[in-house]
Amino acid sequence: MDQVQCVVVGAGVVGLACARALARAGREVLLLDGADGVGTGTSSRNSEVIHAGIYYPPGSLKGRLCVRGKGLLYDFCAAHGVRAARMGKLIVATAPSQRQRLDALVANAAALGVRDLVHLTQAEAQAMEPALACVAAVHSPSSGMVDSHAYMLALQGEFEQAGGITVLRTRVDRVQRRSDQWIIETADGMRLVCRQWVNSAGLHAPLLARRIALDTDAAQARWLARLPQHRYAKGNYFTLSGKSPFSRLVYPLPRPDALGTHFSLDQGGQARFGPDIEWLDTTDPDTIDYRVNPAQLPEFYADIRHYWPALPDGALQPGYTGVRPKLHAHGEPAADFFIEGPSAHGLPGFVNLMGIESPGLTASMAIAEQVEALLQ
Repeated sequence: MDQVQCVVVGAGVVGLACARALARAGREVLLLDGADGVGTGTSSRNSEVIHAGIYYPPGSLKGRLCVRGKGLLYDFCAAHGVRAARMGKLIVATAPSQRQRLDALVANAAALGVRDLVHLTQAEAQAMEPALACVAAVHSPSSGMVDSHAYMLALQGEFEQAGGITVLRTRVDRVQRRSDQWIIETADGMRLVCRQWVNSAGLHAPLLARRIALDTDAAQARWLARLPQHRYAKGNYFTLSGKSPFSRLVYPLPRPDALGTHFSLDQGGQARFGPDIEWLDTTDPDTIDYRVNPAQLPEFYADIRHYWPALPDGALQPGYTGVRPKLHAHGEPAADFFIEGPSAHGLPGFVNLMGIESPGLTASMAIAEQVEALLQ
């Protein structure tokens, strides 16, 4: 069996950031992914939004790592020529009864350390975005968008420059704990021995975690008992034919289970709306249907017209979908990121990442910092 010091499973944006951080810290690192390229899963199917850190509970990993990661991401992109535009975001109240919820968002953001939000009157918001319909808004100047593919290629470049090796078309099927080392087994029969490894397999991370084989039946039972149940939620995106109505991100007030059907721009400048949220029945990522669901279109028109009533009939076209890894069920409070190292689960040299949904892109470099610290 080949031996290596550290293995990172999953070459999405978080896996790439973790592999880069570990290699730059002096470790010998292999980055494994079953796809033909890096970042082809969840990392390629999102809004590419850089979140300011507004919505998450104070003290949560999502909140802390989003705020920290936002600064790291902007700095990294500036240093590497990656497009990351601070275009700003308007969060809008479309009825007088929603004004208090705007106040609550500003207070929550301040508790997370984000103090640059600005209250806007209807006239001030419409001066910024004339097509917008609202009764009030909040402006988040540090929200923006990033070219996520260019960002991931830059992470991969630095990882490999630091001596790391990316191995694609190599799917990890099973991991065994033997004495003081780990054995990584792949679908094509390769076996690797390592001292440290990171489960950053995205949608596949919960299934891989359940395929970890430990030394004793008691240890195996304890391990399986501590793993949360996982679910998947699909988000549809529809693109707009014609000129974009807005130059900034526009978000409605968040729903209990999602941030609402918001407006953003793709890297080519085309306007798009989404995602919505569809809870899926399957817990196997290989069975997910990624086709856009046309039955969601009437709800899109209704949601968007709350803040853009001039949306013409027939202007929305199917775009793409993304799937979010969830660690809570529909109707339950949103779960935090699940990031556990040896001090939590008792398994030396292993960090388990699950439920890394939004704001995972924004938080990616901060997550990598935490993973590197957990493996020291």
